[in-house]
Amino acid sequence: MAFSSSGDGGHDKVNATINIVPLVDVMLVLLIIFMVTAPLMAHKVKVDLPQANLDERPDEAPPAPPLTVAITSNGTLYLNDQPVTMDLLDSTLAVEAQKTPQPPVNVRGDATTPYRIVNEVVNLAQAKGMRKVGFVSAREKN
Repeated sequence: MAFSSSGDGGHDKVNATINIVPLVDVMLVLLIIFMVTAPLMAHKVKVDLPQANLDERPDEAPPAPPLTVAITSNGTLYLNDQPVTMDLLDSTLAVEAQKTPQPPVNVRGDATTPYRIVNEVVNLAQAKGMRKVGFVSAREKN
Protein backbone atom coordinates (compact mmCIF):
# COMPACT_ATOMS: atom_id res chain seq x y z
CA MET A 1 0.00 0.00 0.00
CA ALA A 2 1.13 3.49 -0.63
CA PHE A 3 0.94 6.06 2.11
CA SER A 4 1.30 9.74 1.69
CA SER A 5 2.47 11.87 4.49
CA SER A 6 0.92 15.21 4.92
CA GLY A 7 1.60 17.85 7.43
CA ASP A 8 -1.91 17.70 8.86
CA GLY A 9 -0.77 16.50 12.23
CA GLY A 10 -1.32 12.74 12.08
CA HIS A 11 -4.15 12.54 9.57
CA ASP A 12 -2.56 10.28 6.97
CA LYS A 13 -4.62 9.47 3.89
CA VAL A 14 -4.52 5.96 2.51
CA ASN A 15 -4.00 5.71 -1.26
CA ALA A 16 -6.60 3.12 -2.25
CA THR A 17 -5.77 2.78 -5.97
CA ILE A 18 -5.22 -0.62 -7.53
CA ASN A 19 -1.68 -1.36 -8.59
CA ILE A 20 -2.12 -2.81 -12.11
CA VAL A 21 1.56 -3.40 -12.86
CA PRO A 22 1.55 -6.98 -11.49
CA LEU A 23 -1.68 -7.67 -13.38
CA VAL A 24 -0.14 -6.51 -16.64
CA ASP A 25 2.97 -8.61 -15.93
CA VAL A 26 0.89 -11.74 -15.43
CA MET A 27 -1.12 -11.08 -18.59
CA LEU A 28 2.02 -10.61 -20.66
CA VAL A 29 3.47 -13.88 -19.35
CA LEU A 30 0.23 -15.72 -20.24
CA LEU A 31 0.25 -14.15 -23.70
CA ILE A 32 3.80 -15.31 -24.30
CA ILE A 33 2.97 -18.83 -23.08
CA PHE A 34 0.01 -19.06 -25.46
CA MET A 35 2.04 -17.68 -28.36
CA VAL A 36 4.74 -20.31 -27.81
CA THR A 37 2.39 -23.29 -27.31
CA ALA A 38 -0.14 -22.54 -30.09
CA PRO A 39 2.10 -23.72 -32.97
CA LEU A 40 2.87 -26.92 -31.05
CA MET A 41 -0.80 -27.91 -31.10
CA ALA A 42 -0.81 -28.23 -34.90
CA HIS A 43 -0.46 -31.72 -36.39
CA LYS A 44 3.13 -32.58 -37.24
CA VAL A 45 2.42 -35.60 -39.45
CA LYS A 46 1.17 -34.72 -42.92
CA VAL A 47 -1.45 -37.17 -44.16
CA ASP A 48 -3.12 -37.15 -47.55
CA LEU A 49 -6.77 -37.63 -46.58
CA PRO A 50 -9.24 -39.18 -49.04
CA GLN A 51 -11.76 -36.85 -50.62
CA ALA A 52 -15.47 -37.47 -50.11
CA ASN A 53 -17.99 -36.80 -52.83
CA LEU A 54 -20.79 -35.12 -50.92
CA ASP A 55 -22.70 -33.91 -53.98
CA GLU A 56 -24.48 -37.21 -54.59
CA ARG A 57 -25.18 -38.06 -50.97
CA PRO A 58 -28.87 -38.54 -50.20
CA ASP A 59 -30.30 -36.22 -47.58
CA GLU A 60 -31.63 -39.04 -45.49
CA ALA A 61 -30.93 -42.75 -45.62
CA PRO A 62 -34.03 -44.82 -46.32
CA PRO A 63 -35.24 -46.61 -43.22
CA ALA A 64 -34.48 -50.31 -43.06
CA PRO A 65 -37.48 -52.64 -43.06
CA PRO A 66 -38.05 -54.16 -39.63
CA LEU A 67 -37.24 -57.76 -38.77
CA THR A 68 -40.26 -59.56 -37.37
CA VAL A 69 -39.69 -62.49 -35.04
CA ALA A 70 -42.87 -64.45 -34.36
CA ILE A 71 -43.02 -67.00 -31.54
CA THR A 72 -45.84 -69.51 -31.44
CA SER A 73 -47.26 -71.01 -28.27
CA ASN A 74 -45.18 -74.18 -28.68
CA GLY A 75 -41.93 -72.17 -29.08
CA THR A 76 -41.50 -72.31 -32.87
CA LEU A 77 -39.62 -69.27 -34.19
CA TYR A 78 -40.38 -67.44 -37.43
CA LEU A 79 -38.21 -64.68 -38.89
CA ASN A 80 -40.19 -62.60 -41.39
CA ASP A 81 -42.72 -65.46 -41.68
CA GLN A 82 -40.00 -68.06 -42.42
CA PRO A 83 -39.37 -70.82 -39.84
CA VAL A 84 -35.92 -70.55 -38.22
CA THR A 85 -33.98 -72.20 -35.44
CA MET A 86 -32.43 -70.29 -32.54
CA ASP A 87 -28.95 -70.73 -34.10
CA LEU A 88 -30.07 -69.34 -37.47
CA LEU A 89 -31.79 -66.44 -35.71
CA ASP A 90 -28.55 -65.82 -33.80
CA SER A 91 -26.45 -65.57 -36.97
CA THR A 92 -29.06 -63.51 -38.84
CA LEU A 93 -29.29 -60.97 -36.03
CA ALA A 94 -25.49 -60.73 -35.87
CA VAL A 95 -25.40 -59.87 -39.59
CA GLU A 96 -28.29 -57.41 -39.38
CA ALA A 97 -26.73 -55.62 -36.39
CA GLN A 98 -23.77 -54.61 -38.59
CA LYS A 99 -25.92 -52.83 -41.18
CA THR A 100 -26.37 -49.07 -41.38
CA PRO A 101 -29.11 -48.06 -40.75
CA GLN A 102 -29.83 -50.89 -38.39
CA PRO A 103 -33.29 -52.40 -38.78
CA PRO A 104 -35.59 -52.59 -35.75
CA VAL A 105 -36.63 -55.98 -34.39
CA ASN A 106 -40.34 -56.55 -33.75
CA VAL A 107 -41.13 -59.50 -31.47
CA ARG A 108 -44.60 -61.03 -31.85
CA GLY A 109 -45.32 -63.58 -29.15
CA ASP A 110 -48.45 -65.66 -28.88
CA ALA A 111 -50.52 -64.89 -25.78
CA THR A 112 -49.83 -68.38 -24.43
CA THR A 113 -46.10 -68.43 -25.24
CA PRO A 114 -43.95 -68.91 -22.14
CA TYR A 115 -42.23 -65.68 -21.27
CA ARG A 116 -38.91 -67.54 -20.97
CA ILE A 117 -38.80 -68.06 -24.75
CA VAL A 118 -39.69 -64.43 -25.48
CA ASN A 119 -37.03 -63.33 -23.00
CA GLU A 120 -34.42 -65.53 -24.73
CA VAL A 121 -35.19 -63.95 -28.10
CA VAL A 122 -35.04 -60.38 -26.73
CA ASN A 123 -31.78 -61.08 -24.87
CA LEU A 124 -30.30 -62.68 -27.98
CA ALA A 125 -31.18 -59.63 -30.09
CA GLN A 126 -29.70 -57.24 -27.55
CA ALA A 127 -26.57 -59.38 -27.15
CA LYS A 128 -25.98 -59.23 -30.91
CA GLY A 129 -26.11 -55.43 -30.81
CA MET A 130 -29.62 -54.67 -32.00
CA ARG A 131 -30.52 -51.26 -30.56
CA LYS A 132 -34.26 -51.22 -31.29
CA VAL A 133 -36.15 -54.24 -29.99
CA GLY A 134 -39.88 -53.86 -29.54
CA PHE A 135 -43.03 -55.87 -29.02
CA VAL A 136 -46.07 -56.12 -31.27
CA SER A 137 -49.46 -56.49 -29.60
CA ALA A 138 -53.08 -56.34 -30.62
CA ARG A 139 -55.34 -53.46 -29.58
CA GLU A 140 -57.76 -54.31 -26.80
CA LYS A 141 -61.33 -54.80 -27.90
CA ASN A 142 -63.85 -52.62 -26.10
